[in-house]
Amino acid sequence: MVQRLLAAGHKVTGYNRTKSKAQGLLDAGMQWGESPCIVAKTADITFSMVTNTEALQAITNGPNGILAGLAPGKIYIDMSTVSPAASRATAKQVEAKGAQMLDAPVSGSVITLEEGKLSIMVGGNLQAFENVLPILQAIGPKVTHVGTNGLAVSMKIATNLSLAVQMLAFSEGVLLAQKSGIARATAVDVLLNSVIASPMVKYRGPFVLNMPDEAWFDVNMMQKDMLLALELGRQLDVPLPTTAVTNEMLTTARAMGLAEKDFAILFEALARMAGEKTGRLE
Repeated sequence: MVQRLLAAGHKVTGYNRTKSKAQGLLDAGMQWGESPCIVAKTADITFSMVTNTEALQAITNGPNGILAGLAPGKIYIDMSTVSPAASRATAKQVEAKGAQMLDAPVSGSVITLEEGKLSIMVGGNLQAFENVLPILQAIGPKVTHVGTNGLAVSMKIATNLSLAVQMLAFSEGVLLAQKSGIARATAVDVLLNSVIASPMVKYRGPFVLNMPDEAWFDVNMMQKDMLLALELGRQLDVPLPTTAVTNEMLTTARAMGLAEKDFAILFEALARMAGEKTGRLE
């Protein structure tokens, strides 16, 4: 995202807890801020994207946090997938500083970002949204204002639950075909060229043949989002049966020592339950 902002001609000052991980961006022209507070003081628009609700609170609060660096007229955009209630609470703190907050999580993967196909959903003040729209469009072409603060996070949670549910359903189909005597690669090829092949299934389905060493989105991160979905479902009286079952399969994967693998490892967890020694092709 920083690379796309730099390429669009924007001046970017950034911070990361581990500075060495930002070296590639520093080499590309990003300036370094010594804390989230300094970044927010430096920038007219501050972005953040962190792991969970606790991490959001860690980077926003305290003397070195983003809130301490905000001033009237500034805009803070959080792109994390966190509790909608926590996002709204942070927005109120931002408003107390005279600034505006937007929640703007993204839908897509490394591939969709690199291809310029990332979609962004945004919650918050409409005028603030319109002010930053050109900058958001430099990151991804599809940017949708979905309503007030917290609603974009809710939309992201509603989106992400389907990723894991689809991956589990795809894994069931592949495994059933494989145990029937069809080569796994053949089954994957048929399914990826069938009506069930969503964009997510097309780029993650091949992982059941060759799992990447580095997870795009690991089991722990996916389960965090599934738990947010189940919590929201309880609050809103929306039954989420497939989400609940898939969440239990993510727990199964964790119990098998697969927590740091991409959540496509659901296939291997299912394969082991079906009596296969391994779900991977060696």
